Amino acid sequence: MSVLVGKKAPVFNSKAVVNGGEIVENFSLEQFVGEKYVVFFFYPADFTFVCPTELIAFEDKAAEFAARNTVVIGASTDSEFSHWKWLQTPQNQGGIQGVTYPLVVDQNLSISKNYDVLIGSEEYDEEGNESFVGEPKAYRGLFLIDKQGVVRHQLVNDLPLGRNVDEVLRLIDALQFTEEYGEVCPANWKKGEKALVATQEGIASYLSEKA
Repeated sequence: MSVLVGKKAPVFNSKAVVNGGEIVENFSLEQFVGEKYVVFFFYPADFTFVCPTELIAFEDKAAEFAARNTVVIGASTDSEFSHWKWLQTPQNQGGIQGVTYPLVVDQNLSISKNYDVLIGSEEYDEEGNESFVGEPKAYRGLFLIDKQGVVRHQLVNDLPLGRNVDEVLRLIDALQFTEEYGEVCPANWKKGEKALVATQEGIASYLSEKA
């Protein structure tokens, strides 16, 4: 598993479905560099079971992400037509109608490979013939990218394990707090709570108050 934290987020240019139904040809994360924080997450497939609960949960918190100057972007190895159809399908029929953030197309698997979340892989036999082993789908990877385009947090879940959207918001708060104040955020820190200064005196003071 590649650790991308501290590195520039892999760049790509791909088709995507935006605004709940508009297909665009050249979507890239680079448009947000210098302007927005990005939550870029992968999910295994359209028209599945855990996936719609996650995508709808992110949409339900859209205003909270916007308040944090953060854009949410999903991606899977499905086609733009599959994304579009799923976005048009009512939620009570297993669809995600109402989701407005972009869904990126990764049919050639290159984005999933670059973020190292692809379940399967290409293998070669003794004669050099290529074949794909495993599923051409992505694990539930999530990457928090700062305004400089650098990955600051990553999480990868196996297929049955849905993510916690509130935890993603907490991490954005922590990142933005450290950027603004230069302090560090201890375990279970939440916005509005006291952080600590990264010195021996700072940690001693923090722990004594917690005791």
